[in-house]
Amino acid sequence: MNAALTLEQLLPELDHTHLDWLEEEAIFILRETIAAFERPALLFSGGKDSCVVLRLAEKAFKTKTGPGQYKGRLPFPLLHVDTGHNFPEVIEFRDQRVAEMGERLVVGHLEDSMKRGTVRLSHPLESRNGHQTVALLEAIEEHRFDVLMGGARRDEEKARAKERIFSHRDSFGQWQPKEQRPELWTLFNTRIKPGEHMRAFPISNWTELDVWLYIARENIPLPSLYYTHARQVIRRKGLLVPLTDVTPAQAGETIETAQVRFRTVGDMTCTCPVESDAINATDIVAETLKVTVSERGATRMDDRTSDASMERRKKEGYF
Repeated sequence: MNAALTLEQLLPELDHTHLDWLEEEAIFILRETIAAFERPALLFSGGKDSCVVLRLAEKAFKTKTGPGQYKGRLPFPLLHVDTGHNFPEVIEFRDQRVAEMGERLVVGHLEDSMKRGTVRLSHPLESRNGHQTVALLEAIEEHRFDVLMGGARRDEEKARAKERIFSHRDSFGQWQPKEQRPELWTLFNTRIKPGEHMRAFPISNWTELDVWLYIARENIPLPSLYYTHARQVIRRKGLLVPLTDVTPAQAGETIETAQVRFRTVGDMTCTCPVESDAINATDIVAETLKVTVSERGATRMDDRTSDASMERRKKEGYF
């Protein structure tokens, strides 16, 4: 594949004008959120979806000074829940991006929750992904956030497909799928009681393909893990498990080196890459057009525990 080809040359049948509509809708939602709440925060993990929302926030609240360049500060901090098992490349990218932008980053550390005793692991190598709900809710309580803006999309997973753009959470941080508020004609009910909060998802209507088209168009920087690189992996239950200190090879398993990329990045204990030679966003757009399995279905071990695993975690307060 010729990496020099533009999206228009490579994908002549694809209409990109819908990105303008999606961008306009997302900026409208971001501005509505800031107008309705007093203590907002934007969830920023360094992943592709949060990088897209961050760019949209720049367009919504900053002054453009050049291609991909914006002046000013966002009217809210960035928030990340660090499980302690995040990919080092992603944490490095997160810190570098925040420093470049001059924004405020609030980090909720799962290991702090473990020290407080609010999180207890059954064994040292247990996946921490599900436990980050506790650290998230503790960060919300500590900083009194009343709304969190994030990059969740309806096409990711069945439970997220049920969720509204403004997702109400009760005083325990729980989501009740049967008590969601109607959102007719982009009229949003943002009222909350003391102790409650909202989650706002400005790119709910985007797909994985839309995200990559937008990344390519806007030239949005991402962690290197999203593009092809050589990595030691283990083939396990139809997935490529990355070889790390927290995901070691089991007895009888073979370690091999493969050219891979990550479709999503999260806790190392549950996030797997896919084989790919894609070196840039244009290549990934072409790959995404051919996939038949969602990014979470293809790469997340924690979503394979049961068909309702995501919905259960969201009811408990998960992002």
